[in-house]
Amino acid sequence: MSKLVVFSLLGGNLNQGFPVVTAQLWHNDQLFKITGSLPAVPELSEVYRRWKLLYEAVHQRLGSNQRIKVHSQDITNISMNDFDEVCQQLQAHINAWLKSESFQNIERQLRTLLSRDDEIRVIIETNIALVHRLPWHLWNFFEDYPKAELALSNHEYASPQVVRKSSTGQVKILAILGNSFGIDIDQDSYLLQGLTDTQTRFLVEPTRRELNEKLWNQNWDILFFAGHSASIADGERGEIYINQSESLTISQLKNALKTAITRGLKLAIFNSCDGIGLARDLADLNIPQIIVMREGVPDLVAQEFLKNFIVAFAGGKPFYPAVREARERLQGLENDFPCASWLPVICQNPTTVPITWQELRGGWGDIETRGEVSTKSRISTPKTKSRISTPKTKLWIVLLSTVIVTLSTIGLRYLGLFEKLELQIFDQMLLLRPKEELDPRLLVVEITEKDIQSRPETIQGPKSISDSTLAQLLNKLQKYQPRVIGLDIYRDFADPLRLLSGQAPNKLKPIQLATELSKENVVVVCKGRDSKYDPQGVKPPREVPEERQGFTDAIQDPDGIVRRQILMMRQEPSSSCATPHSLSLQLAAGYLSYENIKPDFNEDYVQFGSKVFKRLKSGRSGGYQQKVGLGGIQILVNYRDVDYQRISLEDVLSDKVNPELLKDKLVLIGVTANTISDTWSTPYSAAQQPYEQIPGVFIQAQMVSQILSAVLDERPILGVLPFWGDILWIWGWSSVSGLIVWRFRSLSNKGWGMFAIVVVLCGVCAIALSGALPIAVWAVPLGAMALLKQGVWLPFIPSAFAVVASGVVVLFVQRRREFSSTHSLRE
Repeated sequence: MSKLVVFSLLGGNLNQGFPVVTAQLWHNDQLFKITGSLPAVPELSEVYRRWKLLYEAVHQRLGSNQRIKVHSQDITNISMNDFDEVCQQLQAHINAWLKSESFQNIERQLRTLLSRDDEIRVIIETNIALVHRLPWHLWNFFEDYPKAELALSNHEYASPQVVRKSSTGQVKILAILGNSFGIDIDQDSYLLQGLTDTQTRFLVEPTRRELNEKLWNQNWDILFFAGHSASIADGERGEIYINQSESLTISQLKNALKTAITRGLKLAIFNSCDGIGLARDLADLNIPQIIVMREGVPDLVAQEFLKNFIVAFAGGKPFYPAVREARERLQGLENDFPCASWLPVICQNPTTVPITWQELRGGWGDIETRGEVSTKSRISTPKTKSRISTPKTKLWIVLLSTVIVTLSTIGLRYLGLFEKLELQIFDQMLLLRPKEELDPRLLVVEITEKDIQSRPETIQGPKSISDSTLAQLLNKLQKYQPRVIGLDIYRDFADPLRLLSGQAPNKLKPIQLATELSKENVVVVCKGRDSKYDPQGVKPPREVPEERQGFTDAIQDPDGIVRRQILMMRQEPSSSCATPHSLSLQLAAGYLSYENIKPDFNEDYVQFGSKVFKRLKSGRSGGYQQKVGLGGIQILVNYRDVDYQRISLEDVLSDKVNPELLKDKLVLIGVTANTISDTWSTPYSAAQQPYEQIPGVFIQAQMVSQILSAVLDERPILGVLPFWGDILWIWGWSSVSGLIVWRFRSLSNKGWGMFAIVVVLCGVCAIALSGALPIAVWAVPLGAMALLKQGVWLPFIPSAFAVVASGVVVLFVQRRREFSSTHSLRE
């Protein structure tokens, strides 16, 4: 039930102030009364008068068809900037006035009694025409209470005396189409004709006698007027132009109107200009509700307001919310018709409760009064609602549209349309994550350009250092007792010095590479043969058995960036590298064996303890669709945005290393020299200035670290939704967008709604990728999901596409139905 707040401004004016202001709040037969005052504000009068002059000058310049002639003004040179500035001044003065300390007691107490979700009727009682003319809806109160709407009232009023009448099941409307010289009121009649469950009697440019007889002799629920009108005597009185030669004041129809009100007239709508004077006169007759335009109104504004009000009111909305919605929708016209949404205003008899369309159809005999409801006069209301012949788009059509958009989006994604953009957004979301701690378990021994240039040994082929130097390095490292040593350097043939001498290796050097490679904690690399891209491959050293070998095959996406790692894959039968396990997997398994954690290998996953590394499935894994090969067990690389502890070859050989730095560590040996072509792009490369690739040994370190961190530190393992999960996720967001566009009236609200959805979607996807998404967020739109500790690559780009596409499709369906309906009306 709605709440009623009546402000009474007593014993003053704008120049002198209002020494007594009362606010009365009615709700559920309870009354709260609060008192205060308002100070003098003479400058508000001047600002309003200047605004009115500029308003009429602007509309005269824009050539708007007005429902009253715009009189020539003193202002001849006006810019929109000047007018906008005066509008802002008027709003600022109103809010400053109502923020006066003497008024704050009222506002503060009202805010404690009102809720943001309350439907509130706010009535301003005053006898001062200028105060009635002020655009009270600009008060910030109405921003804070979106279901509140303003009405005006005179100080003196009484409950209307209504005789009982029988129900007809139809709303009876007397529509007066008056003097329409220079304006178009045909659309008004089209809209009224489009109403169902109504009996509308049109009087086109009637004489005074004809109008008088209709008001006397028949029962009417609504009186409607379109044509020219004006407020005269400084807004104290109003007159309507009923035909080309006659105009009438309300006092000239007083007896007929009083009779009509007694016989059930409950609402008067004057869709014409400058109606404050009309409203003040009609209020003296105690008519329950009136809608007028407070200033000159262009044709299109009047027509749009009437259409939107009728659609909302006849569609079942209460009277005040229907007026507010129709008024606020006019804001979309304000590029062409400035201040259009300022014009409509309700004038209300405070003793009556606003009527509903259903009650109008039910044929009430008495008027419901404030504080009590007359139950004896109520006649049963039919359940079927009246409606405009512009029907609202049905919910099932909206949902069907979102399903079609979702399936289309899934199809486009499968064809690879979004792949490049999805990969780029994936990179950007990784960059948004906070920096992580350094992984203390790993140490990289790097062979730098300086190390290579300073070594005098003869080497051959792609080798960076000689076998003898590598043997010394391994021997030195073993003394520091690391858990595992990974050799990310190919060693598939011996040094030429050893080959040419014909001597046994052990007679040349005291430390032999074969001996060092035979140690159980050393893992070496090889590269699998690929008949298409690498028909040779790289053999492992002969001295190392297959269980201590790991392949280093790297996977680059089409843009050259490494985002995936292969844990396991079958080698070709003729490949010289026979191991099915990657170097990173072998190193991690070796390190975790010290923790008594053994791997479990399956064709779809690798498991360490409770941690399962599931493979990306070919053809439908995240942004990777049918064009990307996902053979073997591939997973996403969960990069850390950090460097790794590193020492140089020279530091180790010169014993310049702290033993604690190596004890129980996983040590990776690799080349970082510029002359060795082993650098790769990562998601972080583009963020570097200039663009920076990193050596392969650090890619291997990232891959090993992500396995260890997931198993030992509960760090998220990046994954993707199953195929059906992607479909539900995209459809969920698509449906939210479609429903918002379906529910929102304003085009700007629809656009902002879609924008807000995309922003929220982006935030959810970014948080999900970090593995820290709260369960409450997962509840929208898919429902609870057991992914709290799992980093998930959610389909942002397809979902955002579906959000926009669904919104556009639903909007198109709505507009097409409205166009078809309006077209049928005009025919």
